[in-house]
Amino acid sequence: MALSSEDKKKYMQLAFAEAKKAQKQGEVPIGAILIDPQGQIIGKGYNRRELDQDVSQHAEMIAIRQACKKLGTWRLIDCSLFVTLEPCPMCAGAIINSRIANLYYGALDPKAGAAGSVVDLFAVKKFNHHVHVIRGIYRDESSKMLKTFFQSIRKKQKLAKQMRQNSGKNE
Repeated sequence: MALSSEDKKKYMQLAFAEAKKAQKQGEVPIGAILIDPQGQIIGKGYNRRELDQDVSQHAEMIAIRQACKKLGTWRLIDCSLFVTLEPCPMCAGAIINSRIANLYYGALDPKAGAAGSVVDLFAVKKFNHHVHVIRGIYRDESSKMLKTFFQSIRKKQKLAKQMRQNSGKNE
């Protein structure tokens, strides 16, 4: 099934909705939507690493686990994954190993991106499966969401530091 630009927009908007769930819980706002070849959602997830204190609780990993459970197989052949941020090496490995056909992602990750920013695991010819990667879909919206989140975190940290300094002066 070839996806139209409207389909891609719909699935990325759903990934953004997942990312907003993470943000509301103080997590880095990353969301993922996984669809089957007919366009049905078979997995979705948002970043839960801090909430669960589990390094593997990335949006992509959660969506992949859900899809495998729903389909009863680890082979997600002809499925497509939409993610708001470029996958890390762990998630890229899971995407390749689960045989996902297409990856669409928004913002680039210059610190941990494994789809071209730091390293490109999807370009390794020796792997037995190759994913079609579409980079930068709704990049500006994805980047803005992440930038706003981290600015908010830094602002809170700065205020907390000022409060600690001020409380020390009052003693």
